[in-house]
Amino acid sequence: MLLSLVTVFLLLGMGQAQRTTPDFIMEYFQRQLQQLEGRLIKCEQDFQHFSQRMYDMSKEIHGETSKMNVLKSEVKGHIDTFAMRLDRVERDVEYLHNKIPDTVQVDIEDSLIEHQVKEAKLKKTSVIPKGKDCSSEVVGIKSLKIVKKAGDANGSWMKDPTKGSAKIYFFSGTRNSTVLAYTSLKTFTEPNSTKKTEVIRLPFPWHGTGHVVYNGFVYYHSADTSNEILKVHLSNRTVADRLLLPGAGRMPAYSLNPHTLLDLAVDEMGLWSIHADPDFGGNLVITKLDHSSLAVEHTWDTNCNSRDAEAAFIICGTLYVVYNSHYGGRSSIQCLFDIHDTIYTESISVLFLPKRYTSHSALRFHPKDKQLYAWDDGYQTIYKLEIKKI
Repeated sequence: MLLSLVTVFLLLGMGQAQRTTPDFIMEYFQRQLQQLEGRLIKCEQDFQHFSQRMYDMSKEIHGETSKMNVLKSEVKGHIDTFAMRLDRVERDVEYLHNKIPDTVQVDIEDSLIEHQVKEAKLKKTSVIPKGKDCSSEVVGIKSLKIVKKAGDANGSWMKDPTKGSAKIYFFSGTRNSTVLAYTSLKTFTEPNSTKKTEVIRLPFPWHGTGHVVYNGFVYYHSADTSNEILKVHLSNRTVADRLLLPGAGRMPAYSLNPHTLLDLAVDEMGLWSIHADPDFGGNLVITKLDHSSLAVEHTWDTNCNSRDAEAAFIICGTLYVVYNSHYGGRSSIQCLFDIHDTIYTESISVLFLPKRYTSHSALRFHPKDKQLYAWDDGYQTIYKLEIKKI
């Protein structure tokens, strides 16, 4: 009887165990799922919080970037204004520097004394006599007349100073072989002047802007050579003579006009050449040439430097050098060299050309007209000189 009861209880216990095991497993998985769901909810909340923070940060950065762009624009405006004012100040300082003489240096260095002694030795006594009309000096620029705007930014134009010649010769560009000739200045300025133009083809192209026309010939620096000067007859376009000018063509004659290695000039005394000598500190060297044979008559080492120079011209054997700045300031004559020593060049004040903040690629003096034919950044300009007797 007792054994039977025990057996019944055991059977009942096993049945109960068989019934509760699935429930227990289900409850376990439910709890695990609830915990996982809670973690996912928290993860989603954290992600939303992070996204909100990133949005707020992006908005803040965008706002700061906008402020920086505004500040950048303001700073750029201030810099542009400052640069403009600085440019004006530099021009004013340059003007005042040219007006106010430099302070005399009391202590002269030995090297400067040696340089002055060397310069005095190099400066030889002139062997070229003055012409009968050569007893004057330039004291100012009377007027400025813009005749025309034609051709390239660089070039030269001139009249043949030979008596009775009124033709205008037009050289456009720093390398070309075509010269345009006009019967007169009036013809050159007429609107339909091209119909009355004589086209002259040179046998070889020119280099730079340093050409001159004299007595029916054109003299110019031959392209692709460092120092060859050609003399070409304008009527038959043939080479009449040529010269290799010693020491020339190794550097620009004027630093602000780098295309011109050799510059030629005509005055009351005849034909001249101008070049810069790197062995003499970049100072200008002038040479008197025989216009018939191109023979070298005499050479002078001048005290005028090529740095910041843009052009030069010669009147009665006196070299006048025009200077400017790289920023295109006001051109001025700041250095003179007289081969006859009749002009006390140290006492000459700076002569300013009429106010045009550009640069000159060529200046051609006409002895009869007492005028400069200038090529001013593509404008053909005439300067009337004020000349007085010495």
